[in-house]
Amino acid sequence: MQFTLASLLAAAALASANSITFVSQDNTDRTVYFTSNPGSEELPSVTVPAGSTQKVEFPYGWAGNYYSVSAGADNVPGMLGEVNFNAWGDLNFFDVSAIVNPADHDGVQEIYPAGSKQPVSGCGLFPCNNAYYNPDDVQTKSTTEPDLITTLGRASDLDSRDLHKADEMPTFKRDFVVKKWVN
Repeated sequence: MQFTLASLLAAAALASANSITFVSQDNTDRTVYFTSNPGSEELPSVTVPAGSTQKVEFPYGWAGNYYSVSAGADNVPGMLGEVNFNAWGDLNFFDVSAIVNPADHDGVQEIYPAGSKQPVSGCGLFPCNNAYYNPDDVQTKSTTEPDLITTLGRASDLDSRDLHKADEMPTFKRDFVVKKWVN
C-alpha cells in the first residue's frame, strides 16, 4: 500500500476534526447562526428541529461564536456560545456568554465536552453563576476533547447530572484566551 502526502494530511485532518452537537431540549425549531473570528472560515447556519440533534463539524483552529433563533422570531443575537478550537496548548476553549442578551433564556443553555460532560459552561436555568455576564468574568472552560455538546431551549426535565457544582477544571479570563491567539 502506498501512502501519499495528501492522504496522510487528509487522515490527520479527519483525526483532528472538531464538532459541536446541538441538542434541542424542547418543542421549538431553531436556526443556529455562526460568527467567525477574523482568520476563521465562515460557516453556514444550521437548522435544529424541535427535540432533535444536529452535529456540525468545525475546521481545525476555528474560533468564533454562535446563537440560536427560534422559528418565527426575529434574527437577533441572544445567549452566545463561544469556542476556540485547537488554541493554546491545543486545548479547546468554550463558554456561554450572556453579555449580548442576558434575557435570552430559550437559546443556548449549556456547553460541555461530549465524552466527560465536564466542565460545563452555562445553565439549565438562567440566571446562574456559570456564564459570562461581564467582559472581565472568569468563566471560560477548556477541554482536550474535540467534540462538544450545546443544549438549546429549556429542558423540561433536567437530568441528574450536577452540572452546576464547582468544576475541578480551570477557568480562564477572556484576556488570556484572546491575547494569546491574536497574531
